[in-house]
Amino acid sequence: MSDLIQKIKSLSEAHFEEILEVRRHIHANPELSFQEFNTANFIESKLKEFGINDIQRIAETGVTFCLEGKEKGKTIALRADIDALPINEANNVPYRSKNEGIMHACGHDVHTSNLLGVAKILSQLTDQFNGTVKFIFQPGEEKSPGGASILIKEGILKNPEPEKILGQHVMPLIPEGKVGFRKGKYMASADEVYLTIKGKGGHAAMPESFVDPIAIASQIIVSLQQIVSRMANPKIPSVLSFGKIAGGNVNNVIPDEVKIDGTFRTFNEDWRKQALQKIKDISSAIATSMGGSCDVHIASGYPFLVNDEDYTQKNIEAAKTYMGEENVVELDLWMAAEDFAFYTHEVPGCFYRLGTRNETEGITSGVHTPTFNIDENALKTGMGLMAYLAINELNS
Repeated sequence: MSDLIQKIKSLSEAHFEEILEVRRHIHANPELSFQEFNTANFIESKLKEFGINDIQRIAETGVTFCLEGKEKGKTIALRADIDALPINEANNVPYRSKNEGIMHACGHDVHTSNLLGVAKILSQLTDQFNGTVKFIFQPGEEKSPGGASILIKEGILKNPEPEKILGQHVMPLIPEGKVGFRKGKYMASADEVYLTIKGKGGHAAMPESFVDPIAIASQIIVSLQQIVSRMANPKIPSVLSFGKIAGGNVNNVIPDEVKIDGTFRTFNEDWRKQALQKIKDISSAIATSMGGSCDVHIASGYPFLVNDEDYTQKNIEAAKTYMGEENVVELDLWMAAEDFAFYTHEVPGCFYRLGTRNETEGITSGVHTPTFNIDENALKTGMGLMAYLAINELNS
């Protein structure tokens, strides 16, 4: 084991209890997207405890700063998201959420505490690397248009301009002590689809006198499935799902309108545009042909996430050196979305997964569930590996 790896692992071990308490504090005090004022204040206070004072706010609740190495060189950015979800926590743990209906169910408390751990480690190892490490504590990952897109517009990728960007996300499918990588396209784009089908309501016993938006909605849902099954290139993964339909109040009254909410996900920007247009055209045509109308609203979401091939391969090799080859796994395509994708379309990036699963302890719940939790030993791996990957890139 190299001296550098030994130092980083020793520091990860030494700081573990502190970062564990940081994680539990953040978990117990979650805040929703773009409302993370207390979280941002807490991040700043911890950084100042670490002796880091040149801290800036961006987009109100974003926190950023730089650490300089022993000599000038390139810049790498490290990012963690800080917001929570509108979920009521069901875990019976001492650090259970104190904020009713809000929970860190996606692991952003882990990402934030890990990055604080990285900051503490690297602040003690500035004589071990050249160049600059830019830290980004980002708000609003869970809410469109995504905090990443806002931070980019406000200049987070300038002054200094990072040559690479690195992100880490919990993965409850991977055991604690392991990490996962995938080169190239990894996570899907995600757009929100809102359909409002308008007809003419009345008594259900006289359907000939009215225009039934429920019948129209049914035809639209079935027909739109052909966009993926018959119009998409089979080589391009695509998903069109509808998760909400609302219309009517009683069994014997035809309503005036029906609302349908869904999501479209894929891995190709040209096809993404075409598919969204097809959703509009097909929905409107079916509604019109049945005597009604359909208003289509597409809320543009995150692009697909692409991991730079060369940079990701370098990180895979570095992770194997740091953790052992048996603890680095290859990831499959993931149809979920992540606003880190915005960065990867601007700067060569690598977004990898931190294993948090412990079946013996019953820690198996997925993200975005009321019982999501982690094996907290993952914090040691998380902060240590990211610190090593950052130095490895800066010194290469």
